[in-house]
Amino acid sequence: MREIPRAELLRKLKDLNPHWRQGSIDSDLLEKPRRRYFDLFFPLVSDTSINRAVILMGPRRVGKTVMIFQSIQALIEAGHDQKSLVYISIDTPIFQGIPLEEFLRMHREIHGINKDSQQFFFFDEIQYLPDWERHLKTLVDQQRRIRFVASGSAAAALKLKSTESGAGRFTDFILPPLTFYEFLAIQGKTRSDLDKSSTDYPNVSSIENLNSELVDYINFGGYPEAVFDQSIRANPERFIRGDIIDKVLLRDLPSLYGVSDPQELSRLFSYLAYQTGQEITLDELSTNSGIQKYKIKKELEYLIAAFLLRTVNRVSETGKSFKRIDYYKVYLTNPSLFTALFGLIDQNSDAMGSLIETALFCQFLHDENTMRYLHYAHWRGRTEGEVDFVGMNNRFKAEFCIEAKWSDRFIEKPYELKSLIHFCKKTGVNRAIVTSKSSTADITYDGVRLQFFPSSLVIFMIGQGMLENRELEIKTLLEHLSANQLELGL
Repeated sequence: MREIPRAELLRKLKDLNPHWRQGSIDSDLLEKPRRRYFDLFFPLVSDTSINRAVILMGPRRVGKTVMIFQSIQALIEAGHDQKSLVYISIDTPIFQGIPLEEFLRMHREIHGINKDSQQFFFFDEIQYLPDWERHLKTLVDQQRRIRFVASGSAAAALKLKSTESGAGRFTDFILPPLTFYEFLAIQGKTRSDLDKSSTDYPNVSSIENLNSELVDYINFGGYPEAVFDQSIRANPERFIRGDIIDKVLLRDLPSLYGVSDPQELSRLFSYLAYQTGQEITLDELSTNSGIQKYKIKKELEYLIAAFLLRTVNRVSETGKSFKRIDYYKVYLTNPSLFTALFGLIDQNSDAMGSLIETALFCQFLHDENTMRYLHYAHWRGRTEGEVDFVGMNNRFKAEFCIEAKWSDRFIEKPYELKSLIHFCKKTGVNRAIVTSKSSTADITYDGVRLQFFPSSLVIFMIGQGMLENRELEIKTLLEHLSANQLELGL
């Protein structure tokens, strides 16, 4: 078998790091807007006082590699020698199977840098290196003058190995798809011109315009590239389905987990994607898909690991959890995954209701502390009912609930929200948010305060709140929502 010449390996490493000779990252990368997450991520990279590797995790195409290059540029601007900043894409064919330690030797061979000088190594798509966590742990222990950053697209595989092998050595950082707030912000469609707070506001003239932006977000908005690239908007199926969904289902998961039938996994994902926002059971999934129950459970874990889906557990009408988890809701982690599979939607589409709920859920994904306590309620018996979102506190008592609707009719007919009202009275939650299409109202019905706000505004504000890394407090949210209503003239 022919061995790849050393000179070819060194040449490829140089090609991946043009900033060594240019003194700067390529201009096309610098033109891409920074995500709000950059301000949280970069301090973990640049602060070398603590000897820990940073593990950047997230689904495909959400901007992990761009954020790495933006970090390299920021380090150059902070005065670091560009030759001390090394980028390696582990899934580059010529680098297959090369241990991480060898890249350090290759770098020294090219530049002759003193191993005691401060350096930064960025390993992109590290999940494709077998036993990466063992290699990286060793490097962190032995190379205290090097800050290591690794990225990957398979959450469960990375996080599990990071937790098991990297205790005290790895810091995990999750980069989810865009929030609705980010989607507008990177287009310059938010503003911070009110003196009373630093909160951004949607820079639109009416709630109808904001609704139109929300439809754009649902169709295209989870991925930064799709915000500006008109060719992607013209053919989202090719970009999202071909370059994201199919690569994950047909390449990433089979190679990482040894999936024997990727086509079956793809069919299961399509079925679950269509059910986004719906309650499911493994028994129903098995019956409807023809896949054995034990396989569905494992394949569902794979889809969650790849950031394609998340599940939410239920509570009873009194807010109590169930000992057996037989039922749960399934959500796409990005509503545009739905439109890539089943076609673009508009405000009158039949799927709009479930996609509003999905879009709202996707904002919560940006704060794991909130996600830990997020549930839905569903009960049967003499009465049957369901509440879309229930926030529990750390004593497992219901603190807030939100009902996601894409209609204004419940303002005139609050009695149709009988499940929500029943749950609030049973749990002692004295007010709830109900999202509408375009109207605002504050109604007390049967002793429960129902506050109606347009779905697009609620999704915007929750997305912003999650980015600010604060727990969702209904009081704070309502104050911000009320201020926005005044700004939009509602």
